[in-house]
Amino acid sequence: MSRCWIAGWIVLAAVAVQADEGMWQPHQLPLIEEDLRELGLQIDPNRLTDLTGFPMNAVISLGGCTASFVSPDGLAVTNHHCAYGAIQYNSTEENNLLENGFLAGKREEELFAGPGSRILVTVAVDDVTDEILGDLSDSLGGGERYGAIEQREKAIVSECENDVGHRCRVAAFHGGLEYYRIKQLEIRDVRIVYAPPKGIGRYGGDVDNWMWPRHTGDFTFYRAYVGRDGKPADPSADNVPFRPKHHLTVSTAGLKPGDFVMLAGYPGRTNRYRTASEVSDYINEYYPTRRQLLLEWLRTIEESTADSPADAIKYASTIGGLNNSIKNYQGLLDGFSKSGVVARKQELERGLQRWIVGDAQRRKRYASTVGQLRGLVAEAKAVREPDMYYGFIGRSTMLSTARRLYRLSRESGKPDAEREPGYQERDLKRFEERLTRIDRRYAPAVDRATLRRFILNYAALAADRRVEAFDEWFDIGEDGVEEAALDAKLDAMYAKTKLADKQVRLDWMGMKSGKFEKSKDPFLRLAVHLWDSDRAREAEAEDRSGRFKLTRPQYMAALIEYLMSEGKEVYPDANGTLRVTYGTVRGYKPRDAVYYTPFTGLQGLVEKETGEEPFNSPSALLQAIADESYGRYLDDELKTVPVNFLSSVDTTGGNSGSPTLNAKAELVGLLFDGNYESIIADWDFIPEITRSIHVDIRYALWIMQHVTGAHELLREMGIEP
Repeated sequence: MSRCWIAGWIVLAAVAVQADEGMWQPHQLPLIEEDLRELGLQIDPNRLTDLTGFPMNAVISLGGCTASFVSPDGLAVTNHHCAYGAIQYNSTEENNLLENGFLAGKREEELFAGPGSRILVTVAVDDVTDEILGDLSDSLGGGERYGAIEQREKAIVSECENDVGHRCRVAAFHGGLEYYRIKQLEIRDVRIVYAPPKGIGRYGGDVDNWMWPRHTGDFTFYRAYVGRDGKPADPSADNVPFRPKHHLTVSTAGLKPGDFVMLAGYPGRTNRYRTASEVSDYINEYYPTRRQLLLEWLRTIEESTADSPADAIKYASTIGGLNNSIKNYQGLLDGFSKSGVVARKQELERGLQRWIVGDAQRRKRYASTVGQLRGLVAEAKAVREPDMYYGFIGRSTMLSTARRLYRLSRESGKPDAEREPGYQERDLKRFEERLTRIDRRYAPAVDRATLRRFILNYAALAADRRVEAFDEWFDIGEDGVEEAALDAKLDAMYAKTKLADKQVRLDWMGMKSGKFEKSKDPFLRLAVHLWDSDRAREAEAEDRSGRFKLTRPQYMAALIEYLMSEGKEVYPDANGTLRVTYGTVRGYKPRDAVYYTPFTGLQGLVEKETGEEPFNSPSALLQAIADESYGRYLDDELKTVPVNFLSSVDTTGGNSGSPTLNAKAELVGLLFDGNYESIIADWDFIPEITRSIHVDIRYALWIMQHVTGAHELLREMGIEP
């Protein structure tokens, strides 16, 4: 099958897109220029295709969140929750920055964000589909296909990273129908400049998470540093602020209902082209089970840290992430129950099947595709539950560290090009950073309690669904595990391991595999004991993935052609790469007789205020409101300072921190959440109720000027207090 004609369909189908829906690759935007201009865009859409130009060059990835440069000296703004781990890393009982916030009085006081912190500036995106799939035979077995694609990806990445200071990867689009090489400048010295107190940055906490109306000041500032030669360098006091080619202009003009807004960022993952059976499996089995496991993990951590403020600080970021995921999964289940998405998927597939059988050429190309994919989906479903329970055991810091160290020792004996991703020379710096930051995010009692919980859950599985080598180690029999024996085993393992010591961990990085096999450290011994069975499970998963890499693109090719024939929109699912989405400032109607307006203001914040977490604003903020110290940030229509606003832009996880741009591509806000009804949008976009939630930049600037006195930062952004 020629990829040229299928690429042509994608282009043609893109023209028929409905406004607001879709996360667009920058090179696609000229195709929807008419929609963009009709909604109000005032700059040339072609400017958005230039990743080295304005404004795209100012939009950066944090490796899980998005940020943007807002000054010529590398100042970058993102969400408070995106920087939460870095703030936690720098917090102690004596100086709890999570609670109190932080403002660097001068640049020498800016705080290193922690090992592994990165700012990634995308400089090029190139189509490498032919290099990946060119002469790849459809007759290859699943494992062979998986390995061949992986080797080609590694070769492309290796060549790309000859340009020192850059990080590259290959991303699959449309299920593997297309592949693009992503090249990014990798800045390794990232520092915290400013973070508001918790009573602003996490106002409303988990109660308000995913909810509207919202009153959260979810913003924080980083600064990127490089060597004196202007190139990326390891963290050092000798480094200087990075000088980006472009930065965004911060606008104080504000927005009104109906105004055009545009978002650039790095959305994580959506699944809008999955089959009906896949959606059904996730609704009925995967999400309920996973939510319950996360809930048990959360309770275990909370119980284990209840009497230790120091441990609570170490696990604050983990707790925040768990709370978010639990609420997200519940939102998905609630959304699925009301959306009818499975029935609509089934109808889509019936239409697809009728379309395929209605033409001889289509029958020849696609007749067996749907059935093959259905079989693979059923095969994956059969192992999902045991894999999930066994996978949670690997969340133990000590066990995961031991496994990774032993794997590194085995991989290090191979030529670099043959090593598994994550264990090549390009990965060793990040590997070391991961080992280093454990000190600030690990407590033995908490790790032991969570591992115990995970083992008990796993041991309740039927014996034929468990892993024999793991059962041998912990004496898990047909009827499960005896808790007293498990406790004794875990007590001994945590008492004897030396991996809690940073230097010990780092020393093991350079050890040969024979040293591990002779070690008496219980977690290293367990890693060695599990090696063969873990690799066998990995090989099975790779074989299945390789077969998906053949069948899923064929299915997507059929689906794209069919949707185009129906005049439907076609855009790639999110995959962590740079995307642009657009819409308008807009409220919505969540249920009968209720309408949510698109802005919240300071009055609403005061109405929520209880003085107790999570509705406990700093006294300085409440006093500024009482004094009506609004200055230039007063909105004439709201009669107060706007706090958050809604828009119809299409977003998902990873978009957090994305700059919200007005019609002139000026910064007017930061995306930080979606409404509860939007959680299902990872699977099913419903334009009537799907909304994104943004911090109005006027609120952030008002906080900085009238509450926390960050006057020099305002001046740096071109705003005179």
